[in-house]
Amino acid sequence: MYKDTNCGEPRDTSVGSVITVAGWVHRRRDHGNLIFIDLRDRSGLLQVVFNPEYGEKAHDLAQSLRSEWVVQVTGKVVSRLEGAENPDLPTGAVELSATELVVLNQSITPPFEINSDEIEVDANTRLKYRFMDLRRPRMQEVLKLRHKVTHIMWDYLTDQGFTQVETPILIKSTPEGARDYVVPSRVHPGDFYALPQSPQQLKQLLMVSGVERYFQIARCFRDEDLRADRQPEHTQLDFEMSFVHQDDVMKVVEELYTRIVKETLPEAEVSGPFTRLTYAESMERFGTDKPDMRFGMELTTITETAATSDARVFQAVASSGGSIRGFVAPGCGNYGRRQTDDLTEFAKSSGAQGLVFIALDESAASIDALEDDHIKSPLKKFLSLDVIKKMAIEMGAAPGDLMLIVAGTDKLVNTVLSNLRNEMAKRLDMVDPKQIAFAWVYDFPLFDWDEELQKYEPAHHVFSSPKAEHMEYLDTDPGKVIGTLWDLVCNGSEMGSGSIRIHDKDLQTKLFNIIGYTEDQISDRFGQLLTAFTYGAPPHGGMGLGLDRLVAILAGEEAIREVIAFPKTQSAFDPLFEAPSRIEDQQLEDLHIRVVMPKS
Repeated sequence: MYKDTNCGEPRDTSVGSVITVAGWVHRRRDHGNLIFIDLRDRSGLLQVVFNPEYGEKAHDLAQSLRSEWVVQVTGKVVSRLEGAENPDLPTGAVELSATELVVLNQSITPPFEINSDEIEVDANTRLKYRFMDLRRPRMQEVLKLRHKVTHIMWDYLTDQGFTQVETPILIKSTPEGARDYVVPSRVHPGDFYALPQSPQQLKQLLMVSGVERYFQIARCFRDEDLRADRQPEHTQLDFEMSFVHQDDVMKVVEELYTRIVKETLPEAEVSGPFTRLTYAESMERFGTDKPDMRFGMELTTITETAATSDARVFQAVASSGGSIRGFVAPGCGNYGRRQTDDLTEFAKSSGAQGLVFIALDESAASIDALEDDHIKSPLKKFLSLDVIKKMAIEMGAAPGDLMLIVAGTDKLVNTVLSNLRNEMAKRLDMVDPKQIAFAWVYDFPLFDWDEELQKYEPAHHVFSSPKAEHMEYLDTDPGKVIGTLWDLVCNGSEMGSGSIRIHDKDLQTKLFNIIGYTEDQISDRFGQLLTAFTYGAPPHGGMGLGLDRLVAILAGEEAIREVIAFPKTQSAFDPLFEAPSRIEDQQLEDLHIRVVMPKS
């Protein structure tokens, strides 16, 4: 063996032991007669000292060591000199006095610093040299965190009677909301497989198969535009349960995720049962179906009151069926022109025509005691003092606060205010990084109306069951139908979606018809599932939960690429392997494919 001890293991109790360690040169310091290196492996750092008195050959060789060389060192564990201890390192009370040194491999100069987590290098360079980036202690900790999370998932679900089942990666193209990645077949010329966007049909087939409780850490592939929380391939915890209702599925997730947080972030605050909000309540209070529950500043509708003012913008929006809503930024009534202009530009970046603000001076004794000189607003001359007081009371404002108001269509107002609410929380430092706030959002509409296509689309996916009391609307008004489906959200991010699935062939066919699928399309894409439903399909439900997003939140990262070993760039490109790339003509010929480039 190249080592009998890991670098992060020696302690005071190891003093006097002769050990052999191996790893990468993290840092090197030459003090002339003494040469120090910090040696790094997956377990941590150990200081090694080369003193010619105890190993002249080792000392001579140590003079040539450079960052990221791979070495093997044998020596005696000794206590550091008093005052030279490093309390930031678990091994900081001891060091290894080297007697032998073997260089196992050299390294050219790294493209960026490995020994620091505060590196200033563009993302493409990090991904091109990802094998180096992953050496950084921070990235090593992330990989360990991800492993721990999946380990807890396996243990918990196994204890709950779930069976892990792998499902195929090469399947039929059955679009579920995004474009499929397709794979040509050599043995079936002109035909294609598709990579699964999720194992949705497969896990439902497993329920028909009698598995009853299935789970999988599943790879999913979607050809869609990327952003911070998206990658062309991602990983999700996928599970399904037979003979369950909504609460049964939620209970499994609450117990599992509470355990994950407690075992990976013991200092975090999390407990069950999680907060529950209907979709309608979430939109009304927060303007979004993925609210961040770690702070207040909830939204208030003030349409009726605002419409009684002389502000034409308010009158026009109210008369056209739009809404006027806002929230209170506490203690921001002293904001100056530059700050309010900055907030206005932020609101415009989310689609707003503008932002109405009303600043209330803190010198007023109360809202009732407000006078004209206590108020600053660009619409001040169009808003009477009585209207402003009434709006302030409805919104829960106090002297010293800033009222932020947006007018427009419901969708626009909600989007702008939810984004602005999150932005204000950051600026006001309202977010406790130690808090993990889970919430359920449920009772979503089963369908969304697509104005461009002039047809209904499934709000989540077409396999979700309508609520029993809404079945009657399927034939008369599908837009009224509420589904037995839900989302888990955490700290303003959607963590995953679930539903009670349809297990009846006729009902499933009806939903396919509502979203415009032809009989041929239904048979071609979903025939296997509908056939299975005629062989005694049990009622069932489950969820797909993003593993990458969960680990990112636990690691305190905003982008999921920071917790994926080998992610893609924003343009779905892999700088390490330079993929996607052209393939050889012979490969194309074997696949019976001819590439035709679009005309410029």
